[in-house]
Amino acid sequence: VCGLIGPGISANKKTAIVSDTEIGIGNTSAWRLAAVSPSTTVGIYFEVANQQSQALQPGSRGLIQFVTTYQHSSGQYRMRVTTIARSWAEGSSPEIPASFDQEAAAVLMSRIAVFKSEIDETADVLRWLDRMLIRLCQKFGDYRRDDAASFRLGPNFSIYPQFMYHLRRSQFLQVFNSSPDETAFYRHCLYREDTSNSLTMIQPSLMSYGFEGAPAPVQLDSMSMKNDVVLLLDTFFHILIWHGETIAEWRKAGYHEQPEYENLKLLLEAPVQDAQGLLVERMPIPRYIVCDQNGSQARFLVSKLNPSTSYNSANQYGGGEAVLTDDVNFSSFMSVLKSLAVKAAS
Repeated sequence: VCGLIGPGISANKKTAIVSDTEIGIGNTSAWRLAAVSPSTTVGIYFEVANQQSQALQPGSRGLIQFVTTYQHSSGQYRMRVTTIARSWAEGSSPEIPASFDQEAAAVLMSRIAVFKSEIDETADVLRWLDRMLIRLCQKFGDYRRDDAASFRLGPNFSIYPQFMYHLRRSQFLQVFNSSPDETAFYRHCLYREDTSNSLTMIQPSLMSYGFEGAPAPVQLDSMSMKNDVVLLLDTFFHILIWHGETIAEWRKAGYHEQPEYENLKLLLEAPVQDAQGLLVERMPIPRYIVCDQNGSQARFLVSKLNPSTSYNSANQYGGGEAVLTDDVNFSSFMSVLKSLAVKAAS
């Protein structure tokens, strides 16, 4: 057991199963949590130490047992024992990439990165994230040496670099313009939420509403900001409704109040209803923002988007709104990643 990263503290119980490698709150095999809810999630990290000289037997399994003792709201003390089994595999086994969960891995790596940022400089943490990503691509990518154009990732790894790209730009690591209290709150939520909510924090979801079809998820990209659509952004901490310039002008002119423009009225109401559903079911309640294109509150959306159309590349890509930023876009990020991954391992 290497350690735990979550809303807990060490119980200082060092046993034979405690690893010398410390990740998060380590040097113990027991932890204390102030409160546990049905959605509370902790990350526990293990180190595989095969002490046997002989090869692993096919079909052999390792067992991990979690013992949770807690006091119920009724005052009764309860103990829950959970035992899970995982198959053993050799380091070069094809079972490892076939069973890789890129979403869970992204959340676990983000917790390590955020925990490191409490101690180390942000630049050091970003370099560590980059090294881990390059090593993963070198090990599990399919490529010809020194040929970046040949680089491919399997379906179980395909969106992992995307998560790392957005994590590098997130408020968890880039603390500029956030107070210490805000940063502590954001990081605490990441420590305790489940995989789905954590991924929403790392890479927010974006829905597009238009006249051409039903609402649909779109890429978290500046190309998605079009004049004739309404966008719904969910960052877990913010629920934002963004109106394109044309839609905003029609709304201000009151067209949606006229019977012949019923479709415009339905278009404006649809994201509001979806946003209300998110607000009701989430705790803590996110901040609710309604804004228009080029408005001051639109910065909450723009700051989360991949700047594929920045101020110096808008004409190159066409469409979308130009984002005033010097941040590297995802396409450039992947190009550099591929070129580094196909080089000989250093």
